[in-house]
Amino acid sequence: MQVSGPEKGAFPLDHFHECSEQMKKYMQCLKVNENHPSRCKEESKAYLGCRMDKELMAKEEWKHLGFEEDDKEKK
Repeated sequence: MQVSGPEKGAFPLDHFHECSEQMKKYMQCLKVNENHPSRCKEESKAYLGCRMDKELMAKEEWKHLGFEEDDKEKK
């Protein structure tokens, strides 16, 4: 059995906590929703959007990350 790295490669840790608020909201959503990520799409999109905006991961089209282009974030 051969082990491979993550599909999108490695990405920097958020050492300066630039996206920690979005990460906390996503983790809380998962906890409340018994670890069903499909119930936390808005929180997930906000977290990934923050990571892309802060260059903590490569920018990707939302459709490549499992989102529809017209998904709306609830604020």
